[in-house]
Amino acid sequence: MTLPESYFEDVYAANVDPWNFRSSPYEAAKYDRTLAALPRLHYARALEVGCSIGVLTSRLAARAEELIAVDMSERALAQARRENADRPNVTFERRQLPHDLPRGPFDLIVLSEVLYYLSPEDLERALDAVLARLVPGGTLLLVHWTPHVHDYPQTGDAVHAATLARVGHGLCHRHAERHGDRREGYRLDVFERTAPCRLGDRGMGRSGR
Repeated sequence: MTLPESYFEDVYAANVDPWNFRSSPYEAAKYDRTLAALPRLHYARALEVGCSIGVLTSRLAARAEELIAVDMSERALAQARRENADRPNVTFERRQLPHDLPRGPFDLIVLSEVLYYLSPEDLERALDAVLARLVPGGTLLLVHWTPHVHDYPQTGDAVHAATLARVGHGLCHRHAERHGDRREGYRLDVFERTAPCRLGDRGMGRSGR
């Protein structure tokens, strides 16, 4: 089952920064790697799905002429708007995967710590919606926590595997990283929207923390 909107409103009601995005060295290092993994210095129009309180948003905004950041929690979005009040190129919208994404096209879509909240069926619908909005040559970047969380429908590894299954069908896999361990770790994968991959198009890297 995909986690409902009420789950996230309850989380943010209990703690304004429930995952310590503003203060955690782990999160700061992950954001550094996320920005470093982007294959271009600048994007014309970017989409961040699951922006939460807008900490990563503020860094992505420096890499995009226009950035649309979406989340299903109004409590989180209120903080995100305050966090990015000085960034006129960022627009925040309340939207929900898999059926309610902004209209494309985009040349960058970032899915950070969001897809494992979806059921396998909704994940496939979400990937369909994301890819329909990504221009040929555009970048799709996924970053997800990999240890098991008991109330999440899926793991980070599962959602990345589902995306990797689409390689050769409109996606090429350009880069991969794993950091941390079974207790505290994440994986990062970069894809490119394209025609079916030619032999040798898939590139991978791996590093540890």
